[in-house]
Amino acid sequence: MGKLIILTGNTGVGKTTLARALARVGNFNLALEQHAERPFQSLFKHDPRYALANQVDYLLLRAEQERSLRASPQTGLVDGGLDQDFHGFTRLFHARGLLSDTEFKLCRRLYAFCRAELPPPDLIIHLTASTEVIQQRLAGRNRINLASADDLSLLDSYLDEWLATLAPERLLRLDVSPVSPAYTEVIHSLLTRIRAMLGIDGGLYDTGYIP
Repeated sequence: MGKLIILTGNTGVGKTTLARALARVGNFNLALEQHAERPFQSLFKHDPRYALANQVDYLLLRAEQERSLRASPQTGLVDGGLDQDFHGFTRLFHARGLLSDTEFKLCRRLYAFCRAELPPPDLIIHLTASTEVIQQRLAGRNRINLASADDLSLLDSYLDEWLATLAPERLLRLDVSPVSPAYTEVIHSLLTRIRAMLGIDGGLYDTGYIP
């Protein structure tokens, strides 16, 4: 069974960008959020009646991604993931009145079932950044954003509640506020930390990568 790494953090903090950067230089099996491919996301953006369908679709997608990644001997890398989609976005949409109490309970049942059937991630990398940095990145995004700058504080609080329940040895925190958008200056040191925390003796570097 392959190991699984989750990149978590607020909307717009740079999870997908970092996942792609790590995958370019490291030996990772990458699974991304698939904004353009999801059938309900654009519908939900314009019609709140699609909130439940969107969340169920994403929870199932993330569970399917985890199952597929675990079947590979290669280390899996996910931007966001099953836990963030429930503890972060599902809770946020419920708080904003986009999911009813009954719909939220249904999502919670689905999440609990999926997580009980799947091993928890081996490592969670929590990305943080200042509000100003995240707002700038959100403004420059060319994709659907279901959460806005007004949601940053609440989403952070939900993620912090979830992360507080995790064992410290499974959590790596990274402030990306001072880091360039390409993450060039931190990739090598981050790969080294990942390897140490997962107990991997080599094997994360592609042969063409020279640190």
